[in-house]
Amino acid sequence: QVKLVESGGGLVQPGGSLTLSCAASGFTFSSYAMSWYRQAPGKERELVANITRAGGSTNYGDSVKGRFAISRDNAKNTVYLQMNNLKPEDTAVYYCNAVVWPWSYWGQGTQVTVSS
Repeated sequence: QVKLVESGGGLVQPGGSLTLSCAASGFTFSSYAMSWYRQAPGKERELVANITRAGGSTNYGDSVKGRFAISRDNAKNTVYLQMNNLKPEDTAVYYCNAVVWPWSYWGQGTQVTVSS
């Protein structure tokens, strides 16, 4: 079965950096685009970034452009989210997502807290 496991979250000071990882299994990872979403308390889940199957094209939410970078290693079945210059408003649970038609799969999420 499809499984997505996020890791790498934690507490970081404003201006700091974190790298999130999402290990995928149960499907042909290299055949599917991957995405990162986040959800802050009291807010709707929002797209952070996505990346095409081979990693040749990426897309970012306006609030993270220029600060976050999504990448993938198809040999390791893993997608990453490098987060730089973190701000308190980046505090959220970050989720990995794969759409393996006709289903949309989510990981359990990893908490990122940006606070001094």
